[in-house]
Amino acid sequence: MSDLYHVSSAPHVRQKDSTSKIMLLVILALLPATAFGIYNFGARALLLILLTVGSCVLSEFVFNVIVHKKNTIDDLSAVVTGLLLALNLPVSLPWWEAVLGGAFAIIIVKMLFGGLGQNFMNPALGARCFLLIAFAADMTNFNCDAYTGATPLALIRNEGLAAVDLKAMLYGTTAGTIGETSVIAILIGAIILIMTGVIDMKIPGAYLGSFALFILIFGGHGFDGAYLTAQLCGGGLMLGAFFMATDYVTSPITPSGKIIFGICCGILTGLFRLFGANAEGVSFAIILSNLLVPIIEKFTVPMAFGVKKEGKKNE
Repeated sequence: MSDLYHVSSAPHVRQKDSTSKIMLLVILALLPATAFGIYNFGARALLLILLTVGSCVLSEFVFNVIVHKKNTIDDLSAVVTGLLLALNLPVSLPWWEAVLGGAFAIIIVKMLFGGLGQNFMNPALGARCFLLIAFAADMTNFNCDAYTGATPLALIRNEGLAAVDLKAMLYGTTAGTIGETSVIAILIGAIILIMTGVIDMKIPGAYLGSFALFILIFGGHGFDGAYLTAQLCGGGLMLGAFFMATDYVTSPITPSGKIIFGICCGILTGLFRLFGANAEGVSFAIILSNLLVPIIEKFTVPMAFGVKKEGKKNE
């Protein structure tokens, strides 16, 4: 009789939150970084945000029509993808590249693999990496009306820590992508996600902690607090740790798996930043870690009581 039933290990939790409610909370949490990005970079930032969100929503709607599937844009996941993609773009990016990135995120990374819940990597980051490869010059051009010159991480790599203003990095009044510059705005959004139960601190904590340890050991500055602070505040690390590495679909569901996943993200980000050709590295670190999720879950999913490996009963 027992062979007829296969019950997963406890606890068995049912939640009332719908996908659209969770996505709405994510959008709400992204508003501080979005608002500051528009304030910091001007009206063109708002234009790119509207274009990428519109591109993502329209791409999902048209795809569903073509393949005769139920309309899914009301779950708001396409809006979240478009917003996250926009916040990871430089404000000087040509508008048509932003639209192309939105279409790539939805059609190639998400819908061709079955839609929400089936994609193997974060759609926004997949699109950002596509744009980085296809349009490298435009994606690394951070000159605009508000700022000229390199990003803080590039300045640190080329000229040293003295070339950057740590307070400006904390507040966000620096060059960078639309949504990555203000650590304060991102942390406000992160608190919203944590307080509403959308995410917990396992992945962000493991990510930031392992990255910090890697920088202290291999960064070449010893235990320099100012250098570590600049690395934590610079680039898309905070945005990636709280808003993209925690994506439900592309991150592990087991508690220990989340910690391992976060550590993988942190180590890969440190490797790319310190030893790679680019001073950033968050996007590639997260999507590479996304590919490891099936392996991580295979070894961290708890077995039911009385069952050995390979599903054999404990005689």
